[in-house]
Amino acid sequence: MVDVVRSVEAEKLINRVAAYLKTNQAVKPPAWAMFVKTSVARQEPPRNPDWWFVRAASILRKLYLHGPLGVSRMRKFYGGRHRGHMKPPHFAKGSGAIVRKILQQLESAGLVSTQPRKGRMLTPSGVKVLEQAAKSLQAKK
Repeated sequence: MVDVVRSVEAEKLINRVAAYLKTNQAVKPPAWAMFVKTSVARQEPPRNPDWWFVRAASILRKLYLHGPLGVSRMRKFYGGRHRGHMKPPHFAKGSGAIVRKILQQLESAGLVSTQPRKGRMLTPSGVKVLEQAAKSLQAKK
């Protein structure tokens, strides 16, 4: 069977899963979420008010594609180019607190589980959420 999650456009899938997470209240942004930057390389907080749900959906997709991942490896996905005034730019990792908190919320929702010494991976219900969203997007074509 063809991998449905890979065959669908990533942005559409992430937005569909983010809408699911928001309506089912699987994850909730903490009080500090509207004030925080997502990386040291960023200058402002995200402008999208639903960015917490979009990031959670993106994390689910990354776990589906790349297998068990820890917080440190996930931080690399959400980093960027950090410019320190007159210094040349260098890569800076994304916020670990955001990734860690989202993973904890997804774990309490039953979509992610912890594998000792390997990191976190999707549970069958997490795979089901992604594949159902991908199938519904594929049916729209």
